[in-house]
Amino acid sequence: MGGGRRRVLLLFLLLWAAWGGIFAAEALGVNWGTRASHPLPADIVVRLLKDNGIKKVKLFEADPMALSALGDSGIEVMVGIPNDLLAPLAGGVRAAEDWVQQNVSAYVSKYGTDIRYVAVGNEPFLTTYNGMFTQTTFPALQNIQAALIKAGLGKQVKATVPLNADVYETATGLPSGGDFRPEIRTLMVSIIKFLINNGAPLTINIYPFLSLYADPNFPLDYAFFAGAANPIVDGSITYTNVFDANYDTLVSALEKNGFPNAEVIIGEVGWPTDGDKNANLQYARRFNQGLLDKLSRGQGSPKRSRPPETYLFGLIDEDAKSVAPGNFERHWGIFNYDGTIKYPLNLGSGRSLVAGKGVRYLDRQWCVLSPDASDADSNLAQNVGEACTYADCTSLGLGSSCGGLDARGNVSYAFNMYYQTANQQKGACQFSNLSVITRTDPSRDGCRFEIMIDTGRHEKVRSPASSSGAATVRDSRIGIIFLVVLLGLGILRGMRI
Repeated sequence: MGGGRRRVLLLFLLLWAAWGGIFAAEALGVNWGTRASHPLPADIVVRLLKDNGIKKVKLFEADPMALSALGDSGIEVMVGIPNDLLAPLAGGVRAAEDWVQQNVSAYVSKYGTDIRYVAVGNEPFLTTYNGMFTQTTFPALQNIQAALIKAGLGKQVKATVPLNADVYETATGLPSGGDFRPEIRTLMVSIIKFLINNGAPLTINIYPFLSLYADPNFPLDYAFFAGAANPIVDGSITYTNVFDANYDTLVSALEKNGFPNAEVIIGEVGWPTDGDKNANLQYARRFNQGLLDKLSRGQGSPKRSRPPETYLFGLIDEDAKSVAPGNFERHWGIFNYDGTIKYPLNLGSGRSLVAGKGVRYLDRQWCVLSPDASDADSNLAQNVGEACTYADCTSLGLGSSCGGLDARGNVSYAFNMYYQTANQQKGACQFSNLSVITRTDPSRDGCRFEIMIDTGRHEKVRSPASSSGAATVRDSRIGIIFLVVLLGLGILRGMRI
């Protein structure tokens, strides 16, 4: 090959690599959830996004701090509407106009926030909702889009509905058999027609982790992008991972109902790092790196060669989320609650994750079980249950990061989580005189004993031994569940209740 041709080929390869990196950056977004007892300040989160080259973010609600901090940031925003607002928004255009004025127009005009989408509801057609939102979602979507148009934002901002992948299914078990669930097929067709007519995308959430979580016989390698041991053959197409198979099941459903070219956004996809035996750092890194590599290559699915715009779930852990789906719900972040890096990721173009900057912490001290405390103390079990009612103990479950602690370590972890959640306030480490404060970090064997962010909010708290069960809106069942689990595992063996 002559020198001229080699230079042309080299230039082409460089341009191709650069294009891949640019495409990955344009295609990748993240979900920023704010259900945390000590949320990372919004300005630090925005800087975290920018430092990592993330140019798209999805919010689950119109959080004022987040929306204002995102102003003039160069980051595109999808702002969400919770399901409990669907009914009033469906009731009339005026309610939708008020919502758009307060949560879209105000931030666009005052802060320069680059809002591109409004997510109307969040997975409203889940089968577990038993049709609760089927009558209100589409009218709410229509009213929000009408309100955006009236506000002069119809071309800039589009309304969509983030849907769970359970809105479609396949009777054959193959992607080619994809179709929408019979009871919502007519509604789905109406919604998709409306989205297309308004230049808006269909938004779908896909979770390979949940396939593994729901079925103990699900082939592990098929949940990841490099899995080839358990392929599925669908005619001339071979699927080596469940993400592509799931996505193409949707594509088949769209084609079957007359929408072969409908634009699709992946609203949520990711892998948790704790709260289940398959939720760990190694698997999360394997899955998310495979996803990022796929985006960097500009690689789509067998039925759609171009990858969709994709929002990774999620950015930061949320210790106040509901654990109804599972204990893993609080551990989806690629960053810990404080913006520190959980595991390395190659973001493409030679970029690695960058941690959050400017985070302020509470004092380096922990609340642990006193060395002098007896394992047989009759108050111990009650105090552990109370601590886990008011703080996050999901890392103590079987197969979780702190699941290997001994009995005393479990008690110390529960005490410390309460103490930190209560901002290390005086009286928060009493626990019937069974605990002490230490300045020696008790973290060990991959189990992290937290120190919370100093948010500047130091509410007065009561000792858990005297707290009322009605004093918190957090799920009081958590403490009971963990108390039962700890007893069942023998972690509180020998302790009288």
